[in-house]
Amino acid sequence: MKFGPVRLDEAEGAILAHSAMVGEKRFRKARVLTAEDIAEMRAAGMAEVIVAVLDESDIEENDAATRITQALRFTGAEAKPAATGRVNIFAETDGVFTVDKALIDAANRVDPDVTIATLAEYAPVIAGQMVATVKIIPFAVSAAVIDEIVRLAKGKTAFAVNAFRPQTVGVVQTTLSTLKDSVLDKTIRVTEARLARSGSRVSEEKRTPHEPGAVAKAIGQLAETSDMVLVFGASAMSDPDDDVIPAAIRASGGTVFRSGMPVDPGNLFVLGERHGKPVLGAPGCARSPKPNGFDWVLDRLFAGIDVTGDDIAGMGVGGLLMEIPSRPEPREPVPVPLHPQVHVVLLAAGRSSRMGGPNKLVALFEGQPLVRRAAERVLASKASGAVVVTGHQSERVHAALAGLDLAIADNPHFAEGLSSSLKAGIARVPASAAGAMIVLGDMPGVSSADIDHLIDAFRKSGGKAVVRASYGGRRGNPVILPRSLFMAVAQLEGDTGARHLVESEGLDVIDIEIGPAAAVDVDTPEALAKAGGILQG
Repeated sequence: MKFGPVRLDEAEGAILAHSAMVGEKRFRKARVLTAEDIAEMRAAGMAEVIVAVLDESDIEENDAATRITQALRFTGAEAKPAATGRVNIFAETDGVFTVDKALIDAANRVDPDVTIATLAEYAPVIAGQMVATVKIIPFAVSAAVIDEIVRLAKGKTAFAVNAFRPQTVGVVQTTLSTLKDSVLDKTIRVTEARLARSGSRVSEEKRTPHEPGAVAKAIGQLAETSDMVLVFGASAMSDPDDDVIPAAIRASGGTVFRSGMPVDPGNLFVLGERHGKPVLGAPGCARSPKPNGFDWVLDRLFAGIDVTGDDIAGMGVGGLLMEIPSRPEPREPVPVPLHPQVHVVLLAAGRSSRMGGPNKLVALFEGQPLVRRAAERVLASKASGAVVVTGHQSERVHAALAGLDLAIADNPHFAEGLSSSLKAGIARVPASAAGAMIVLGDMPGVSSADIDHLIDAFRKSGGKAVVRASYGGRRGNPVILPRSLFMAVAQLEGDTGARHLVESEGLDVIDIEIGPAAAVDVDTPEALAKAGGILQG
């Protein structure tokens, strides 16, 4: 292929290298120039143009990308038609992606003009997700390059989406007097959610004393009626050979392939089987919905991919995962000052959609905009500072807050849901704060004294607990999130708030009774009027 400027009388049939304005028209890059195009260029005063001219042995970019894709054998995925030298390939089903890295690497070494990119080995995927792309960088490549890649790919499976195969799972949970039933109940809920992504389900649960004989009996019973058995120990494994879970698997007639895995969280995992059925000792972190090494093994098994002891040993690179705040001994403990500071995040970005048009945050309460009333009460409290998150009608909210000593965080993504405002606010909390109090801008009854009660409780906890306002034993707002949860807030999506984190992270929760103020918000015109507010246009 020849690339560069040519005179117009030599350009017919060549490929336009760059988009160009020709009179009133725009000729796009990669256009094959016709005699009519050349005439228009002359009329526009052009004398030459930068083009690509193909040799006889060259394969045009879309044809080249298509031929390479057809040479790559793959399953569980579908290739879309080529465009601009690219073929994108998408998963046809939920499952786990596997790839022949050596083949893809070899193909990418043939010529830098041809690129093949895929997801990482064993990545979980959902139907419709892109798993690979073939891209030709120039407008054409030599047929010899295509022939070499076809030769390399012959007889090999380049990659596959291994579909999940729904299975029934028996669950054993051992008990000790120190383990609350609520923890066991939560574990089942989390496990059911973890299995749901593969279409699998908990078929039966057994709770036994934390001793090998009882656990072995439960494993044997569940293995007869389930495709897989999971065992959650009431106490963490301390001896890879003789502790309760590995000993119970052997006592049930099973085999232990490996105790312990180089993935953190997930170290205390046990891989075993009984009569051909997987028996897995779950690490303590599997009681949390947070991703951990246990998920990697489950996904592969549900996708029909065998997991061996050697496979577990090879998970160390990439196996250092996100910290779980609630673990008893975090890898990196979060430092807490002697007198923990609390910074307020005041949420004032909502669209007031149930108000029928007016913005409730500028409704007047005793002649004062609601959002200013909330902000002044925050500033009069023991909070170390405050940031207000704005979005909908931000100019009006800014005007209502004029003159107050607080920071403003504008959230351009407020329409995406509550999580976007939480993330915008938490990102502005100073490093000196041990916790963030989430205050809703539409709760007119929350006073400075209420805020102080919550802060006092947070400080007494050492800055480690979630502190939540309540009314009559029911949870409400505001809520203080310790710094250990800030990273989890950054992972939220959609219209998800702090309640999800409070319920899923396993931290201590302290409820502080503040009366009706914890439950009264003003989402509708009727509720606002009842609370004493007057809507503004």
